[in-house]
Amino acid sequence: MTALDEFFAGPHVPPGRLALCGAPEGHDAQVLGELVSRGIIGSLLHVCRDDGRMARTAAALAFFHEDVSVLTLPAWDCLPYDRVSPNAEIASRRIDTLTRLADEGAGQRRIVLTTVNALVQRVPPRKLFEGRSIALGVGGRIPIDRLVSFLQRNGYRRSETVREAGEFAIRGGIVDVFPAGATEPLRLDFFGDAIESIRRFDAISQRTTGTVDHASLKPVSEVLLDQQAIQRFRSRYREAFGTVADDDPLYAAVSAGHRYAGMEHWLPFYYETLETIFDYLPGAAVSLDHQTEEVRADRLASIADFYGARRSLLQSRRSEKQSSAPIYRPVPPEQLFLGDADWKGALAARRVAELSPFAAPPGAALAHDAGGRRGRDFSEARANPQRNLFEAVRDAL
Repeated sequence: MTALDEFFAGPHVPPGRLALCGAPEGHDAQVLGELVSRGIIGSLLHVCRDDGRMARTAAALAFFHEDVSVLTLPAWDCLPYDRVSPNAEIASRRIDTLTRLADEGAGQRRIVLTTVNALVQRVPPRKLFEGRSIALGVGGRIPIDRLVSFLQRNGYRRSETVREAGEFAIRGGIVDVFPAGATEPLRLDFFGDAIESIRRFDAISQRTTGTVDHASLKPVSEVLLDQQAIQRFRSRYREAFGTVADDDPLYAAVSAGHRYAGMEHWLPFYYETLETIFDYLPGAAVSLDHQTEEVRADRLASIADFYGARRSLLQSRRSEKQSSAPIYRPVPPEQLFLGDADWKGALAARRVAELSPFAAPPGAALAHDAGGRRGRDFSEARANPQRNLFEAVRDAL
């Protein structure tokens, strides 16, 4: 057993973080995938610097270890304290991963890829997704009105034509729906209450691309507006910001049970408590992409800046009492995001490895050399107009 295996498979969680050096991009996926593939660890939470890095890591894992189950949890694609909601496709992917983690429990062997931005943000509690999935199959029976009620309760939007994740449409005995986590929408053909067929179709051309026997529908929003969520929001909103006047469209919309653009940015007000991705993966080992801590510090600074800007704008509006823009009362950052103490506390009882493309520093107490080395990228030759790049490559060979 190597030192790397002992760190992750030992009987006790070793103090400190392992410096996993010699793991440049691509090779890092091969090393981490091998730990799961060989059963050294069960679940691994790998934190990437950004979404682009997460996509490349997922591709590398599929290349080196196609037998390893990989889930991805992207961050919202909107700015902190924005007036818009996260993209429907992003929200769909997030819900698909969260529901799978909540349903499957902690005993699965898999790698969960996420980003710094996603990890520092709190998420709905796991119990929210209990009983929120519905399984459909050819030959099964479900009244269309019951199906519509399920879709509306779980964040789906009714439209004339289904083109984006989270939309559904009804035309007689045909129900089109774009489920969470799906790559294509589905067309359910009913005869009475019975499902006669389930077809996949292209969202652009609306033409059938294939058939399936079974389908699963999950929520498509992290805010599910049932009566409890609405009452909780109203109460906490007033506790946080005092008496609410008629110039607050968010409060009015949620109070009426309607969805509102950007309502997700008040996530802590809808639920008794929020959780973190760590809660969805109890006991899982954690690996941190190169420069993760620097990216996290920048993210927290950015969050503080956006919150400060919203607070300043709110104060100036109160003093001037003149503005055509809807009022915006921001949630304190500690309620929606993980600060330094939360971050350190979540990692304290876990096996944590910090990846680096460079060799281990001399005298490092807890380090493992994965053996990877960066190849030459010929950056000097590419930046020098007097140098022929092809000749530089030839000379190096």
